[in-house]
Amino acid sequence: MERVNNEKKKESKFKRICVFCGSSPGKKISYKDAAIDLGTELVERHIDLVYGGGSIGLMGLVSQAVYNGGRHVIGIIPKILMPREITGETIGEVKTVADMHQRKAEMAKHSDAFIALPGGYGTLEELLEVIAWAQLGIHDKPVGLLNVDGYYNFLLSFIDKAVEEGFICPTAHHIIVSAPTARELMKKLEVN
Repeated sequence: MERVNNEKKKESKFKRICVFCGSSPGKKISYKDAAIDLGTELVERHIDLVYGGGSIGLMGLVSQAVYNGGRHVIGIIPKILMPREITGETIGEVKTVADMHQRKAEMAKHSDAFIALPGGYGTLEELLEVIAWAQLGIHDKPVGLLNVDGYYNFLLSFIDKAVEEGFICPTAHHIIVSAPTARELMKKLEVN
């Protein structure tokens, strides 16, 4: 038990991490558990959260876990999505922006790293954009995949195939760090 306590006290090199994830909870309980575990892991490492601003689905779970743990939460949401993704009270600080492009720029500006939980088109689009930005040298922030129950295995296979076929440079393969649990992913991101 002492080892776990020492691990929790260790300061992270990250002050804020941006989490991309679904505004839906998904069908498996493991996705919900992973969102809460990631939030708890961020709190234990004294890391604040930047996220899409919604209060539903995995977004709501991870943000509530971080907020309940006493860390600062910044939600960045386009005006058009507010009625759809915010139900009830907002969580933490909410910044309203004009559109999705501004949302991603703001999220990136306020973050030291990125993590994707399971999600749909929006999550994938946000994730691929920050990967492309890293490949182009626009940022050098770590990008992590929380590969819950192998959710992202097909994406990782696609990236392997794109490297094999010469569409992604082999040196860019390292941009993504993947792990099945929040604790393992954070350990990998800390040394990346």
